[in-house]
Amino acid sequence: MSSLGKRRPARSASGMSGLSRGAPTPRGEVRSNRSAPTAPGQVEIESLAHDGRGIAHRADGKAVFVDGALPGEVVAIAVHRSRKRYDEAHISEVVTPSGQRVTPPCPYVERCGGCDLQHMDIPAQRHHKASVLAELLDRQGIQIRGEVEVLATADQHYRRRARLGVRVDAEGGIHLGFRARRSQRLVSVEHCTILVPALSELLPTLKQLLATLEAPRHVGHIELLYSDQGASVVVRQLRRHPTDQQRWQRWAQQRQLHLAQWIGREQPALEWLWPQQEPRLTVTVPSLAGDLALAYEPHDFLQANNGVNRMMIGSVLEWLGPAAGDTTLLDLFAGLGNFSLPLASAGYRVTAFEGQAEMVERLALNAENCGLHVASHQRNLHDSAVVAALFAEHAADVVVLDPPRDGAEAVCRTLAGQASVTRILYIACDPATLARDAAYLLQGGFAVRRVAMADLFVHTSHLESMLLFEREQ
Repeated sequence: MSSLGKRRPARSASGMSGLSRGAPTPRGEVRSNRSAPTAPGQVEIESLAHDGRGIAHRADGKAVFVDGALPGEVVAIAVHRSRKRYDEAHISEVVTPSGQRVTPPCPYVERCGGCDLQHMDIPAQRHHKASVLAELLDRQGIQIRGEVEVLATADQHYRRRARLGVRVDAEGGIHLGFRARRSQRLVSVEHCTILVPALSELLPTLKQLLATLEAPRHVGHIELLYSDQGASVVVRQLRRHPTDQQRWQRWAQQRQLHLAQWIGREQPALEWLWPQQEPRLTVTVPSLAGDLALAYEPHDFLQANNGVNRMMIGSVLEWLGPAAGDTTLLDLFAGLGNFSLPLASAGYRVTAFEGQAEMVERLALNAENCGLHVASHQRNLHDSAVVAALFAEHAADVVVLDPPRDGAEAVCRTLAGQASVTRILYIACDPATLARDAAYLLQGGFAVRRVAMADLFVHTSHLESMLLFEREQ
């Protein structure tokens, strides 16, 4: 393995991303050798970019990124954006389809910007994501031993939270839905194939309700949540309107839903409209002693895919195993306690750190309600001086990281020099920042032992990843 700043030997392309040609064919994928001629306006797709777009080259060598295209396909294209080094295009006709092409399950796929891989079969989607993760790690000199593990469940009706845009057009027509791809334009939807059924079924009746409001333009957006207590609807209400509020309350009461509103423009406040007393919303997570209930508020971060989140927690417990003796563990970017509490239940002496004060309080309350001891603290984990002081004060055998998209660079720089830490489990929502941070850990004497790709957002190019590092002896 190589370290930061060192040159590594040339590698063969993964065949699933980048601009290189002639890469090896991934299992089950039809690849092009560009030997077959194409008609004017047509290109042959050679590979996939990380974001799932097909990559082709024109006769003059200029690269073209094609929405919705698959490797091995010949497609007629229309360029919608031309740049100096490459063009961006969409398909006007699939001339020769790939064996991986399927009919998208969603009727809105051509307009809605939410799911960009529905034209690709599920095995190919997951193979692509695992290959992207492996390639980004390889760029940092991190060689994976064996296959990338894949954590996945259902490919439909998996999402338990969503934000819907609301727009009133010039004629007074109501539009409720999601943003179009690379646009602020709203695409109205009557149902959504990735939302859990209890949330998808609300879409038509929500649109009907919006049409009855006296001031629908005062509604900014609507959030849908699904918890152990069922469906919740949170309305972004820009200005208070008592008559419309009563309509919302009657609607929620008839359907026995939890209903809240964020009221005000500058500093909105959360108010519960039905029931009027604040409900206790919970989600369950697994532990070695059974399920644990974690309380949360509508604005808290919560993994959208419950099934895969449970699999991730199960993998964390399996990879780390039960605590051996008095094993100390630091959980950084701990949130509600998604990993802290299951690990405390497995016998680890857990200290959790989180940047938001509200979440620190929530984690402490969740630990108390679950009968577990987890010390929770607020820290800015992106500040190098704060992180250095944290590790000087809190020694640890094991560290778990679950940072936001910008990663945990300050933490990993410091961890590289922490001799007492023997294992690090890094959960990442951005494989590029994970690869960057992992390079610091390799430089500090750690080696990658296990790698998994968690398919939290099926039909999209987004991937979650998990890496287990152990200090080499």
